[in-house]
Amino acid sequence: MKLSDHPPATANKPLAQLIEASGMSHHALARRVNVLAERLGITFSYTHTSVVNWTRRGMIPRPPVPALIAQALAEGLGRPVDPAEIGMPQIRESADHVGLDFHRDAHEAIHTATRFWSTVHRRTFLTAPFAVGAYSTPVTRWLAVPEDAGAAHHGRCHVGRRDLDGLWAAAADAQRSDSKYGGGTGKASTVTAFLNEHAIPLLHGDYTDAVGRELFAGTAELARVAGWSALDMGHHALAQRHFIQALRMARASGRLDIGCHILTNMALQSSLRGYPDEAVDMAQGAYDRARRQAAPRVLAFARLIEARAHARLGDARSAASALSSSEKLLERAEREPGDEPSWIRYYTPARMAADAVEIHRDLGLPAAALRWNNRAGSMRESDFTRSVGLRMTVLATTHLQNRDLDQALVHGQRAVIILSHVRSTRATDYLAGVVRAMAPWHRDPRVIDLTHLAHRAITLSTSGESCRAR
Repeated sequence: MKLSDHPPATANKPLAQLIEASGMSHHALARRVNVLAERLGITFSYTHTSVVNWTRRGMIPRPPVPALIAQALAEGLGRPVDPAEIGMPQIRESADHVGLDFHRDAHEAIHTATRFWSTVHRRTFLTAPFAVGAYSTPVTRWLAVPEDAGAAHHGRCHVGRRDLDGLWAAAADAQRSDSKYGGGTGKASTVTAFLNEHAIPLLHGDYTDAVGRELFAGTAELARVAGWSALDMGHHALAQRHFIQALRMARASGRLDIGCHILTNMALQSSLRGYPDEAVDMAQGAYDRARRQAAPRVLAFARLIEARAHARLGDARSAASALSSSEKLLERAEREPGDEPSWIRYYTPARMAADAVEIHRDLGLPAAALRWNNRAGSMRESDFTRSVGLRMTVLATTHLQNRDLDQALVHGQRAVIILSHVRSTRATDYLAGVVRAMAPWHRDPRVIDLTHLAHRAITLSTSGESCRAR
């Protein structure tokens, strides 16, 4: 049980009375609170003794438990119950919950984003756990209502074209830096500072509906890039909060394509964190909600991430179907690019083929993976340093599935060289995966040498010394 620092010393009579009125036993209430917490990705093991502590001893659990108790009682009473009504008034939200809210009201959403981006430097967000359940409400609300009614706002400072161009330029610059050097570069911290110092004042400024919608769209893209950079550095709880606020800004903008892309990023994060089943639902929802309005390349990426999640589930048929759909949409985008957004142009046929290698590697189909690699062609290492390095690690593990140690060593060595110039926890995880996959050959002198080089590259990357221009 998690208690506040200063629990009251007297009994909580209002809570006891509401429990009695609801007809719930102490056992039932404790179980229901545990279930509601689990939906948020939090594990509690409250029992009837916990309820006794709350009622007879007046102990107050930390947030979000008071709200969960109120919710459980509301279900039993058939009416809303406020935490203040259960004798737990004005309980301050803990710092680790900041940024997870997805308000229906746009003005409340701005206040939530302001609070999060103004405190994002706190280390609390770096140590908090990733909770896939925290995506439940944001995803549901965006899928149900992906567009707010209006975006105009009256404030002191006027928001104009120059302000909007600055948002988009900052997002594009950060995305290029992330692709080249990884999420641990100075650009990653710059974009979060830009959100706090520039985006927040603009959101509170004076703008028309048309300007407001583009303002929200640019802010959403900035937050998405910040989230992806945090994800790349292994700060998944921080990334999750950026993605949630990005999705809320996308809803305020009314841009289904941006919302689709952000939700697809959320799906990829969930898959990487070990929740491929939830990732499939997110990617499918993103695609289905935007398929009549988003550009083909945006939809193609959603289908690609769905395929990756199916592969992690071991569902070869569904993975093949989603990948085929992605390929067709991408071919259409290449033939008729039309008015597609610049932020999705990184998804090229080469990128799709490279991801297809990983998909088939995850399915345990190395021959098919290598055929896809032949289609992938080369990617400019100068522009996509991290992506090329990750691709080499996937090829190395694919060759190991084929029991071809020689080729695995070739690609593994190149991966070490490339990723030594990138600061990315995700990249070091992939490198570590190569080392683990080589365990059956651990006595081979070449494997010993590669393992030493890989560990050195991982150490340099995590220390920050590897983040330099090539």
